Amino acid sequence: MFQQMEVENEEYQIKPMNCPFHCLMYKDELRSYRDLPIRWAELGTVYRYERSGTLHGLMRVRGFTQDDAHIFCLPEQLQDEIVAVLDLTETILSRFGFDKYDIMLSTRPDKSVGSDDIWDAATEALEGALKVKGWDYAIDEGGGAFYGPKIDLKIRDAIGRTWQCSTVQCDFNLPDRFGLEYVSAEGTREQPIMVHRAIFGSIERFFGILVENCTGKFPFWLAPMQMRLLPVTDAVHDYCVEVSKKAARLGLRVEVDRGSERLAKQIRNAEKEQIPIMAVVGMKEMEAGTLAARSKELGDLGTFEIDSLLGELSRCSEYAEEMTVVGQQQQE
Repeated sequence: MFQQMEVENEEYQIKPMNCPFHCLMYKDELRSYRDLPIRWAELGTVYRYERSGTLHGLMRVRGFTQDDAHIFCLPEQLQDEIVAVLDLTETILSRFGFDKYDIMLSTRPDKSVGSDDIWDAATEALEGALKVKGWDYAIDEGGGAFYGPKIDLKIRDAIGRTWQCSTVQCDFNLPDRFGLEYVSAEGTREQPIMVHRAIFGSIERFFGILVENCTGKFPFWLAPMQMRLLPVTDAVHDYCVEVSKKAARLGLRVEVDRGSERLAKQIRNAEKEQIPIMAVVGMKEMEAGTLAARSKELGDLGTFEIDSLLGELSRCSEYAEEMTVVGQQQQE
């Protein structure tokens, strides 16, 4: 952690983690077993002191944002909550093109807090969730945190490197340290189980991994610029602008080339800039209300009605699909 700092005779500490604040939120009022599970998530910026020699681009930084979430639940709810977290993790990572994982279940270390019973129950819940998912995993005996067992998920990029991203961790320490309680069905005060969950881990590191995995060729739904209109002549510029406005209303990111280069150079520039879709627009297309589409990956796609092409592109963007056959080709 960074050292404390003094500002106008007050001591400040740069936040190294988000967890204690969710504990304080939980403790703000008395909870019943009927209230559980409680799930809170935030994109919280934290700061960790890393030696200068270990800093590495976006992969290892001193200030970063975590997609941090904490679940407070009953012991009998634990496995279902973990399965739900793993389902969400799979959905999100696969949307970014990561579908190969190395999964590690880490068990109780020599130095730890909590009873044998609660460690055994939590480890069993984590292992049970992995079996429900049908995922292969390895066991890291004694590799868990001192406060609870955990599942770590490493994603594998395009050249086979693994990166630590997602984690699900049980925590018996913070609920005890903060005195977290709920009223059970029998009227007794019991301690909830706390689960730490992160899918991206560090947003900055995940983005760095994504850029390297894609080599800059982002999937269509994620591309900063999804389509570029290439006017063959100045006479069609206004038509291109109207098409781009129509695309923007559908949530698509479309721009109009300045048209100062020859068409072949416009296409080459767009491909070098990794723009997934190009649309050549000449007088013929303007008069017919069409677009001549070209894909960076598939080459020429043919001529399409504007609404047909934009509708299909909008659907691909919304559902994170890549394009194989686009739109309904305009009949000649």
